[in-house]
Amino acid sequence: MNALSAPGRTQRRRPLILVSACLAGHKCRYDGRDNAVEGIVKLARRGLCLTVCPEQLGGLPTPRIPSERKGACVIAKDGTDVSHAFRLGARKALWLAQKEGLRVAIVKSRSPSCGCGSVYDGTFSHTLVAGNGVFVDLLLKEGFQVWTEENCGELLAGTEEL
Repeated sequence: MNALSAPGRTQRRRPLILVSACLAGHKCRYDGRDNAVEGIVKLARRGLCLTVCPEQLGGLPTPRIPSERKGACVIAKDGTDVSHAFRLGARKALWLAQKEGLRVAIVKSRSPSCGCGSVYDGTFSHTLVAGNGVFVDLLLKEGFQVWTEENCGELLAGTEEL
């Protein structure tokens, strides 16, 4: 399965929301696990989400060495600069969202790609700093409304009748 298909998808509909694939149950995190959120998994199964993993779209493998933002760069824990892959994946994910006419996203908080409002500081010490992931910076620049799994409850509640 890739980061653009929904696990267990039962209906084909036009997606309404762009979603970080890990939140929809895809095992695409750096450690090969997911960050599934029940309400988002249900949306994906109904065909209402376009799920993307910018890191995979940028050519990074799963599993992969964890990475964090350090200023404008993204650095892997082994010191490798992986900024290019993160920027490439962000551009590809944005293109897919725009192709579908999407303007709303639910992303994984604190991620170097998808973090919104705070990200890890690049020291791999679990220290948060104000900022966004590479993909979210791009989404906001393009005028998307961006939510995280931590604040999207109201948005998800509004999709139950769809």
